[in-house]
Amino acid sequence: MKPTGSISLVMTFLKISKYFILSALIIALARPRTYTISQDRDESKGIDIMLSVDVSLSMLAKDLDPDRLEALKKIAIDFVNKRDNDRIGLVAYSGEAYTKVPLTTDHQVVVDELNQLNPLELQPGTAIGEGLSVAVNHLKKSKAKSKIIILMTDGVNTVLNAMPPQIAAELAKNNGIKVYTVGIGSNGFAAFPTGTNIFGDIVFTEQKTEIDENTLIDIAQLTGGKYFRATSNSSLQNVYDEINQLEKSDVKTSKLYNYEEYFRIFLWMALGFLLLDALFRWVIFKILN
Repeated sequence: MKPTGSISLVMTFLKISKYFILSALIIALARPRTYTISQDRDESKGIDIMLSVDVSLSMLAKDLDPDRLEALKKIAIDFVNKRDNDRIGLVAYSGEAYTKVPLTTDHQVVVDELNQLNPLELQPGTAIGEGLSVAVNHLKKSKAKSKIIILMTDGVNTVLNAMPPQIAAELAKNNGIKVYTVGIGSNGFAAFPTGTNIFGDIVFTEQKTEIDENTLIDIAQLTGGKYFRATSNSSLQNVYDEINQLEKSDVKTSKLYNYEEYFRIFLWMALGFLLLDALFRWVIFKILN
């Protein structure tokens, strides 16, 4: 009996089916898969750190190079990059406080937000208590072995209807949070921004630096932290280096590889070709006989 066109196609399939079956089995044995990486870390052994940064207009004073805020950004970013195993968050404050970054191990997010700090993004003034209390609110439920806040300011508390710094310090103490306070600014006079000219450029005038060191010392002592004074770029760098040495993390982070296996797909393909091969062979056998 001469084979018809459809039978010819089936016979062609039967000739190559074994290659499909063999190829599918080989690929299945090779175990094709994709993977994602996650981190496993014991939160109870780590350190949670909130950076609370004063972004009032006076942070543009030029007694640090190029100004206080830019110097702080650079050094704070360097500090964040050294704390590989810790969760870090960021609060910006002036006349009000705002959470820029909740506690996270994604340090690039913190770095990006530090770079974007702007003295014009919040209400004017300096509300030290607000900056501290917002940071405390994010740390109080933490289960980390150590919870710290690095509170930075270059002035005195000027917002009278805001959270008093002393009350915020008590909240930190009651929640087991240590506060390191940093007063930023040289002793004596500095070029402070006082307004803009007709071209929109910021005008600077010499003014005396005023920092409420007594309040910052009280906050640090009450919470078991330490007060630092940064009068230059190098001394600000030394502040962060010392805090980095004081707060050592015991947490060990391990990578977990989560695999998605695909060999079953090729096993089913091999089985499918095998069944088709058997079926077609029986059909052709019956037709030709």
